[in-house]
Amino acid sequence: MATEQTATVLEWTRLRDEVCEQLRDRIIAGQFEPGHRLVERDLAEQFGVSRIPVREAIQTLITEGFVEVLSPRKIVVKRVSRRDVEELFGVREALETYAAREATLRADAAELRTLERLVEKARRATLSGHPDRISRANSEFHRHIIEMAGNQLLADLLRPLEGRLRWLFQQIDNPGHLWCEHRALYEAIAAGDADVAADHALRHVRENRGVALKILFGEDQIL
Repeated sequence: MATEQTATVLEWTRLRDEVCEQLRDRIIAGQFEPGHRLVERDLAEQFGVSRIPVREAIQTLITEGFVEVLSPRKIVVKRVSRRDVEELFGVREALETYAAREATLRADAAELRTLERLVEKARRATLSGHPDRISRANSEFHRHIIEMAGNQLLADLLRPLEGRLRWLFQQIDNPGHLWCEHRALYEAIAAGDADVAADHALRHVRENRGVALKILFGEDQIL
């Protein structure tokens, strides 16, 4: 009996995670735009599951900041607010600056070759003009720097932010500038200059904060 119960729990968990991943991907890709209403019954039919894993997946996405409850019967994809942007970039500023410094101090030759390949991958994605490819390539670049830093707590803190960052950058169109900043950051890390790498990371986050606020809210920010 215990084995059957465990198997049932594992199956529900698997379904919930699959539904959550698909919903998150659709939101990030813009298939479900801000304000789009999420109806449990309709989503359960689309995914071929019961309403329970859909309900649990929606609760996860509420926690992650992708979805909000407007009323007991109205759950929608969240509209990004100015406060959301400020909070997200504030956390990035602290953590990614630290990550760039630690990655520079710890980097070995193999890790640097991988980072260079990811910069090139981001360049090709940028030339393709495909938003999802660009978003994923840039996320891979940042994820590898976090791995290079060798700090598991740092990785755990930044992991939940990755999806929200991809979602945000799908809504602001400035891929060429992003790639140039990533190239400069890579070169600083490859040169072994932790101070310059940290400075590049800080400016990268602050410049992107300014771009986000200008495009989303029409605000010119002084860095």
